[in-house]
Amino acid sequence: MDDLYDLASITKISAATPAVMKLYEMNLLQLDAPLANYYPAFKRSNKSAITVREVLAHNARLKAWIPFWRNTVKKNGRFKARTLRPDSTAKYPVQVTENLWLHHKYRDKMFKAIRRSPLNEKPGYVYSDLSFYLWPDIVRSLTGVDFETFLSQQFYNRLGAASLSYNPVRKYPLWRIVPTERDTFFRKTLLHGRVHDEGAGMLDGVSGHAGLFGAANDLAKLMQLYLNGGTYGGEQILNPQTIVEFTRCQYCDQGVRRALGFDRPLLEYSDKESYVARSAGPHSFGHTGYTGTYTWADPDNGLLLVFFTNRVYPTRDNRKITELSIRRRLHQVLYDAVK
Repeated sequence: MDDLYDLASITKISAATPAVMKLYEMNLLQLDAPLANYYPAFKRSNKSAITVREVLAHNARLKAWIPFWRNTVKKNGRFKARTLRPDSTAKYPVQVTENLWLHHKYRDKMFKAIRRSPLNEKPGYVYSDLSFYLWPDIVRSLTGVDFETFLSQQFYNRLGAASLSYNPVRKYPLWRIVPTERDTFFRKTLLHGRVHDEGAGMLDGVSGHAGLFGAANDLAKLMQLYLNGGTYGGEQILNPQTIVEFTRCQYCDQGVRRALGFDRPLLEYSDKESYVARSAGPHSFGHTGYTGTYTWADPDNGLLLVFFTNRVYPTRDNRKITELSIRRRLHQVLYDAVK
């Protein structure tokens, strides 16, 4: 319960989404307004009209992801000029690993690539990381407070969930942190205490799509906040109406199951395709993480699951958690036990 895991895409519902919820409650952001209202770089792009609601529900025609790290590597395996080098200087201040530092202008290239990326030809659901890269900048722009401080002040400190943090090596010894993958193609080292996701790693470990670490008990506190309708420890941290709005299915009439940030059960259940138990209630919600993390809350049954594994150690080629349907089967065991 005390070990810190790389939450991977659970970061979307434990960092980006609660931040957006709070911006929404502070009347700093409207869900049906263009995202470009809050991220001006999109105003003269092919993304000028997409809304906050569409991007949070993965229904905005955005590409799934961009492998930013690949553009740093030459065919011979060496890094291109003005990308990465083995020691830090004024021009290479962003630490990616103990022996790898990123050029200070490369971040701008990443965000320009997001801005210029083509939209999918057809509308419809495509799970995308791209808009979630933007939320730390949007939070700072709208509040004047940096993303990590905003999250700590508004949520983590109030929940007593201090282990929910980026770059945990700043606060915790390595023995508390579970290592992830032995990266053999980009960073060429065992990833221990540094984010597994390459894109987040190139942003100094802080992004809205990945990068957050935490202990199971502290993630459970945040999920319990959602399950309680916004209250925890006798304090109203979010409004009940906000929880309902963000966890409801947004585009069911278009065949999209997603809520705002949160995932939801399949519209038509399938044991083969679902990582959620068949018994999960229609109002349940949660998310998975690439590293092997999983959390799901069910307000209809009062059931909360936080399940952490490290399925990418020593390599991401290990797919047994999916092939054996571990998450779905474990989830169902909990419902059967309650019955």
